[in-house]
Amino acid sequence: MFKNKWLKMTLFAVIGGALGYAYYYFIGCTSGSCPLTSNPYITTGYGLGAGFLLGWDGKFKSNRKEKQDE
Repeated sequence: MFKNKWLKMTLFAVIGGALGYAYYYFIGCTSGSCPLTSNPYITTGYGLGAGFLLGWDGKFKSNRKEKQDE
């Protein structure tokens, strides 16, 4: 679907960050006793990381190996 793998990973990371912030905003802990969901920066960061990992197709090594074989 996406020709540029970096564009795909960036798009997934941005969507993940937005979903992480939405989780903080709608579900997050307001008392401050929950270390992950009481801080918007931490929740957004975890969303960014999860989105980045979901957007990564893991084909970097296989492409490199195929180019060496040719």
